[in-house]
Amino acid sequence: MDKFSDEVKGHWPFLLILIFGYLIFQFDIIAFWAYKIFLAILPIAGTAVLAYTAHAFWLHYVEANFISGIEWVLLEIVPPRDVLRSPKAMELFLSSALYQSSNKSGIESYWIGAVWFWFSLEIVSIDGQVHFYIRVPSRLKGLVETQMYAQYPQAQVKEVEDYTLAVDKITADSKYNLWGCEFKLTKPDAFPIKTYVDFGLDKDPKEEYKIDPISPVVELFGSIGKGEQMWMQIVITPSKKKFPEHAHFWQKTHDWVKESEMVVRRSLEEFTSSRVRAEGDPTGGFSKEVRAPSFMDEMIKGAARKFLKIGFDTGIRICYVAKKEVFNMNNRRNMRLIFRQYAAPYSNELARYNSTQSDAFATGEKTLSSFIPATRSTITHLADRMLLEYREREFFHPPMRHKIRLPWPISPFIFPNFFHHHIFVLNIEEIATLWHFPGQILKVPTLERIESKEAAPPTNLPM
Repeated sequence: MDKFSDEVKGHWPFLLILIFGYLIFQFDIIAFWAYKIFLAILPIAGTAVLAYTAHAFWLHYVEANFISGIEWVLLEIVPPRDVLRSPKAMELFLSSALYQSSNKSGIESYWIGAVWFWFSLEIVSIDGQVHFYIRVPSRLKGLVETQMYAQYPQAQVKEVEDYTLAVDKITADSKYNLWGCEFKLTKPDAFPIKTYVDFGLDKDPKEEYKIDPISPVVELFGSIGKGEQMWMQIVITPSKKKFPEHAHFWQKTHDWVKESEMVVRRSLEEFTSSRVRAEGDPTGGFSKEVRAPSFMDEMIKGAARKFLKIGFDTGIRICYVAKKEVFNMNNRRNMRLIFRQYAAPYSNELARYNSTQSDAFATGEKTLSSFIPATRSTITHLADRMLLEYREREFFHPPMRHKIRLPWPISPFIFPNFFHHHIFVLNIEEIATLWHFPGQILKVPTLERIESKEAAPPTNLPM
């Protein structure tokens, strides 16, 4: 019933038109006056629709023009041999270097097309050699370097070429095959995935007792052979995601922090009861009592811990790329399954979404394409587009085709040939869990490390 009411709320203009049309065909007098009213409001409605469409296309144009002028650099971070700090250090780096938010004036937003910068945190394996990368606008290169050295003084930061350019276009005749997918949260953004705090890394245990979730990732990436590549990118920008106010007729919105508070309150509603205060109580009236079951304690504590830290709008994408003669289908599953370690059934988990395989469009939605497997040519087309979107680190400002969505019930009859991205909110604790440097206990020969600290020579050195 709740799903039906949500559909009605989401498509009430379409339903109103259907009801109005039925009445018109039933009663001639209503049809006459409806025709008169229609002629009267047609110019106004047409102008409003045209203005709305023109505004959307103009905003897309100026933003695309602004984005095309951004110069990007890819920085490789070579971790030190001994990483003694917990992922808390990466939290500090994320908040000080990458939380780039500011208020834009009307001229900046609607004439210049200025947008908030976004960043890509990447773990990549090429022929089994594991690398850590950050893609940032060139104007922020100095800030990123200094903040990285502040947390990891013995690390090395160097600018490198984009590794994705070595892979050509994915076609039936190309020498590479590509499989890729994106991820989404299975529950509301308010609930966190399992973080390094849940693994006990916030307590700085002895190295031999550490259980680090980044270790399986680096081990898997380092296990592939020559001609194979594994890519993972976490694309982030300071959160400005808006959530609808479901209780209002008109769609007001609020940010993710308020949404988290509302989700927690809704989760506790069925366990909340009112009772009359004792006679003589100076406060009088009623009081509310919450008796939530014990299994919800961790879920509520996790949600409360999540919105106490700053959040980023996030998109996650992985790709397995290999020459056709060495392409291993099992590596698709292996890459996907390493994200299971971040799953907390009582809280949240990351699930596969937008996969370049036969069930590419099996999203669980009411679409005809969800029930029909994608053809080989469609999969190849999707893989090539996945390569392009990975190379562009595309999530937050996609092409116009991603913004035009036909409403239900028209959408079930449309066969898509591209994916709509799914963006969710992760806080800095969750992101630091997904992307940080492994400690001393992980001795992977394919992960390059700095053996000694780099430093400038003393200023008083005799000539």
